[in-house]
Amino acid sequence: MSVSEQKPSDLKIVTAAVIVIGDEILSGRTKDKNMVYLAEQLIEQGVQLREVRVIPDIENEIINAVNSLRKKFDYVFTTGGIGPTHDDITADSIAAAFNIEIGYHPEAMNILTRHYENSGIEFNEARMRMARIPEGALLIDNPVSKAPGFQVENVFVMAGVPIIMQAMFEGIISRISGGARMLSRTIGAGLPEGKIAGELGALQNEFPDVSMGSYPFFRQGEVGTNLVLRSINQLDLDRAFEKLKKILQDMKVEIVETT
Repeated sequence: MSVSEQKPSDLKIVTAAVIVIGDEILSGRTKDKNMVYLAEQLIEQGVQLREVRVIPDIENEIINAVNSLRKKFDYVFTTGGIGPTHDDITADSIAAAFNIEIGYHPEAMNILTRHYENSGIEFNEARMRMARIPEGALLIDNPVSKAPGFQVENVFVMAGVPIIMQAMFEGIISRISGGARMLSRTIGAGLPEGKIAGELGALQNEFPDVSMGSYPFFRQGEVGTNLVLRSINQLDLDRAFEKLKKILQDMKVEIVETT
């Protein structure tokens, strides 16, 4: 049986959540780019991002978010709070969430010692904080600034700086086991979404395993709607797409098709 012929119940669904940690995100001083990157990359790995939380640098908030989401999803990815300053408390909070000890990791210490020696920069007590890793955690390589992230069970802890986080994520792709990939098809239609809402709702009832959304747009003074269908099952997706296209054709609506 091909993937397109399989029922959704036969396909493995792998899910994830992202926890964005940092007061600077909540205050608006820093614009988060990590969630978008992770959403795009996880889709490529066959992992569906189901939830994102943005939380402050507060230990109980981090602990509660981690413990809630790691039980709910296959993977949890955190960004932010693993630097050298006093408000970088993510590592300690993760250790507390798993009820494990935290201390200076020998390999992390060696990596950072060599890095600062080669850079001619003092490896002071503040910078040593970046070598404090929860007991039993696996390190996540940081080819950019060397201070490692880490993994505890299904929780991956990464830096908040986008270029560093992205480099870290590249290094852990082999640790992620994905499932069925989410597929999507889009129709751009020259009508307000209110005119297709009823038909789209009926089509959704007919194809419950295909997610359907409508997203209005305005171009050169004209109103239109992008109709987006998503599913892990190619056959159902194509059937729903063709039926939607037929509905629009019967309504004599101009169609701009994008797959």
